[in-house]
Amino acid sequence: MSLHLHLRHRIGEFALDVDVTAPPGLTVLFGPSGSGKTTLVNAVAGLLRPDEGRIAAGDWVLMDSATRIWLPPHRRRLGYVFQEGRLFPHLSVRQNLLYGRWFAPRTARGESLSRVIEMLGIGPLLDRRPGALSGGEKQRVAIGRALLAAPRLILADEPLAALDEARKAEILPYFERLRDEVAVPILYVSHSSAEVARLATSVIALRNGRVVAMGTPAQVLGDSAAMGARGVASVLRARVVAHHPDGLSELDTVAGRLWLPRLPQPPGTPLRLRIGASEVILSRARPTGLSALNILPGQVLDLHDGEGPGVLVTLSLGDGSFAERLAARITRRSAEAMGLAPGQTCHAIIKSVALAPLDIGAGVPDLG
Repeated sequence: MSLHLHLRHRIGEFALDVDVTAPPGLTVLFGPSGSGKTTLVNAVAGLLRPDEGRIAAGDWVLMDSATRIWLPPHRRRLGYVFQEGRLFPHLSVRQNLLYGRWFAPRTARGESLSRVIEMLGIGPLLDRRPGALSGGEKQRVAIGRALLAAPRLILADEPLAALDEARKAEILPYFERLRDEVAVPILYVSHSSAEVARLATSVIALRNGRVVAMGTPAQVLGDSAAMGARGVASVLRARVVAHHPDGLSELDTVAGRLWLPRLPQPPGTPLRLRIGASEVILSRARPTGLSALNILPGQVLDLHDGEGPGVLVTLSLGDGSFAERLAARITRRSAEAMGLAPGQTCHAIIKSVALAPLDIGAGVPDLG
């Protein structure tokens, strides 16, 4: 079910002007604070009435100023996951989950309680009260409560912002399962490029109330106009090949093998890898005698000068329709000394430790 967002709204000096259609799946609203992400989500939720516009999920219209359609929040059948779990402290986990079920229409085909419990791994928590849960456990219960309301659309407003790195790593796999296994569109607000790389089916990048880029994670995170030169990253597809006794996992990519500190995923698992452009070193010839294990051959596609001394070099990895792009941020002096130009063969060197656990997530068949 595609999500159409066309609206204009002014709050003081801030003006939101958006007209996009997102494909089915998990759409991330991405951008810095003050870019309009929460304003847009509040409009979808019915907590804010835009000056004009139209919001629709497929043929289900939530608002249309031209035809004076306006569904109040309680009739929009939304599941909302906030930064904090916002669970009822006097109810058990089971009772909090069933509270979500209470809002589901009798005729709605939603997820079963047993499936939600299994999907989110909350079986051992059912008899606990929220005060006895960790931050990550509370968020899992909040996701379950939203699912059991049989929503037609799920909104998640920076649901990991209040969690530390360990709890984020705990929750991200559950959002991946939600993306891959639940047939409900998800609008997810974030300012984290790692979350974008791991979770998004599509990305809408906002800045100052305007859409500055839209596309797949690879397209948007690789766009220096949307990310800024220092924020550019690549998203590569990979597949786990094997785990070795020395503590490394072997991965297959379109350009060759990568070696990373041991991963929990079993062989055969598809992955997404976020690689920051500043973590990539380039060499014209294949280097030898290095401690770095990951050396991927590619071809220079283009060079883009930044405002400072940096140059963003984009490589094409692999062949034909399976080719992917890898960005490297180097100095202009290095680019000139190497004589880099489009069409040349080049080798990308990536340290095994350059990828943090949050940069590695479950893959999907097509990232574009």
